[in-house]
Amino acid sequence: MIITPQLAGNVARSCHPIGCQQALQAQIDYVRAQGAITTPKRVLILGASSGFGLAARVALAFGGGADTYGISFERGPSEKGVGSAGWYNNCYFRQAAEAAGLQAANTIGDAFSPKVQEKVIADLKADFGQIDMVIYSLATGRRDIPATGESFRSVLKTTGAPVEGNTINLEAQALEWTSIPTATSEEITHTTKVMGGEGWQEWIEALLAADLLAPGAQTLAFSYLGPELSAPVYRFGTIGVAKEHLHATANHLNEQLQQTVGGIAYPVVAKALVTKASVFIPVMSVYLALLMKQMKANGTHEGCIEQCYRLFATKGAGQQPVLDEDRQLRLDDYELAPSLQAEIAKIYPTINGDNFKALTDFDGYLHDFMALNGFDLAGVDYSAEVDMTEMAALKP
Repeated sequence: MIITPQLAGNVARSCHPIGCQQALQAQIDYVRAQGAITTPKRVLILGASSGFGLAARVALAFGGGADTYGISFERGPSEKGVGSAGWYNNCYFRQAAEAAGLQAANTIGDAFSPKVQEKVIADLKADFGQIDMVIYSLATGRRDIPATGESFRSVLKTTGAPVEGNTINLEAQALEWTSIPTATSEEITHTTKVMGGEGWQEWIEALLAADLLAPGAQTLAFSYLGPELSAPVYRFGTIGVAKEHLHATANHLNEQLQQTVGGIAYPVVAKALVTKASVFIPVMSVYLALLMKQMKANGTHEGCIEQCYRLFATKGAGQQPVLDEDRQLRLDDYELAPSLQAEIAKIYPTINGDNFKALTDFDGYLHDFMALNGFDLAGVDYSAEVDMTEMAALKP
């Protein structure tokens, strides 16, 4: 079949398997071109199929020779569709890692599920042994608690006054005026249950109970803070409250790991990037497209793979991490440069529906989103038939 892009607002309804393979290979090639780095050798990644989780996995495996085990909630090809980009990322990552002589395993399922946790722990005991690093990079909108029958859903709202502003509609390639309402206390609680640190805590405690954390084991979780410009939407929004909980969890886990295996836990504060999760944050998209234009102009722009390589190559993750006074590893240092933020703050209020493509890097923003799903990549013949029987035979 011939596969074409299908967008509904900011949701991709299709992906291109061959494009996904090429996008993954580009990340692998980037890491190999940078040279070898020292990384942990056995790594568990919760949320391994895209964004920061996938980029960290690539950097660890092809930069440091790490064996990796990834967990992600993806869908393969079926009569209902071609499947998800993350499914193909998992399949092709495993192929590339094994070709390089590395161990790479995947479990497809809900990382919040006790059954999935039990399976992963059994797999680790059977095939991996003790883990040197656990990476928490889950981005989801729902969390179910089977033991109680509860279900929690996250929302993207403010915790103060409502916020209005422009947001990018990728399908229409236009700005839309949107209003972000104030969350209820229940919505804040639900969002924290889904996007906070509780799931991270449960995984580390389960691994400790199973004696699967090696002496000196480290665990990190990806996070974001952002500048004052986006604070009403992000830092002071429901997602910001959840991230505060995540950071508090890091401190609790740090004490727990120090006392048990002599390990360490910390949040990694990354820069704003186009990911499958970030495009859904109202109003943030205009800031991100403007940020991309300014950072490309001054030579400091990074994608997920550049960020993750720098995380392990120069920030000491997995070895002796460089943390700030709040015990955070900062990868947002380039983004938050005062001169850069001053320029963004000057331009941002002038952006409107007529000039946003000229004042921001909208083309780059759109390209990055399409590339997440295997589209808009040089060297891929999108007019060629994709053999879906061959795709169905792939194994993550």
